Parts: sequence; C-alpha cells; structure tokens
Amino acid sequence: MQDVVLALLAKEPSHGYDLRRRLAAALGPLGETLNAGQVYVTLTRLEKAGLVVQEREDAPVRGPRRKVYALTASGQERVAAWLAETTGPRADVTEFHLKLVAAAESGLADPLALVAARRRELIRNLAEAQRAALAHDANSEAGLLLEGVALRLQADLRWLEACERTWAARAPRGKGGGDG
Repeated sequence: MQDVVLALLAKEPSHGYDLRRRLAAALGPLGETLNAGQVYVTLTRLEKAGLVVQEREDAPVRGPRRKVYALTASGQERVAAWLAETTGPRADVTEFHLKLVAAAESGLADPLALVAARRRELIRNLAEAQRAALAHDANSEAGLLLEGVALRLQADLRWLEACERTWAARAPRGKGGGDG
C-alpha cells in the first residue's frame, strides 16, 4: 500500500481522508473494507522513512484540521522506481490495478505501457510453464501444478485485454497505446 499512497501523492499533496477516498474509489466494492487507519499508519511510516513530509494543515469548513502530506525527493524517486519495475509472476491483480490507477492519476507512467509490459512478462512466463509442462507427465503432481500455473497466466492475460480496452478508451486523443 505504501507505493500506491506515494503515487497518489505524486499528483498533488493530500490528506489521509482524501487518499482513502481515492483508494476506495479505485477499488470499487473491494475498497469498502479499506480501513481509514491503514492510510494514516502508512502515512506515518512514509513520513518516518523520509518519503513524505507534512506540508501544512488544512482548516476545513467544519471538522478537525487535516494534515496535508507531500512527497519528498526520495518519495518521488521511489514512485518512479515502483512504476518502472515489473510485477513478477505472482503479482496480485488488485496491486497491478492500483498501479494502473496511480500511474494515470500521477501522470508519471502510461497505464497502457504498463499493461503492454505486463503482457510481455506473462507471455514469457506462460511459454516457460508450457515448456516445463511438456517435460512432465500431465497426470503427475508436477504436471497438475504446471497446468494450474498455465491456466492462471492465461486468465491474467485475458484480464489484461480488458485493462487495455478500458485504459485505451480513457487515453487522450492522439496518445499512443501499448505495443501489444
């Protein structure tokens, strides 16, 4: 969650309540269980790590003052590194989805380029799993596991097609998409 919060702060300084609202909106029904305390604990940890700094306190029309957090230079570097890194073969769908949302919100990366990079990674992993499956008896324990890995990768590739359709529809006119 730390990297997602940092990326959301890359767009503009914000307070915890707004960050929680943006995360919950990005997660849809899955965000309903997002505890506001998680965001504040994350902000405290990020502040201790020198990745964010409390910029000021907003005086709302009503209610308590809210601490507004902004990225430090180290926080900006970490966001850029996170957006550039590959997600690995066991990447969580929710985590990758939040990476796409954070990339779009921050303007630091193109969601379609991230989808294209993830697709290349999954295709490479699928080819490796299929080669390994050919080397094992399909009815063996190892063969069963490899079939499960291949099916998961195929499902993830289908989901990426949906991601590409959605993000391509949101892309500004004249902006290129992924490299497929």
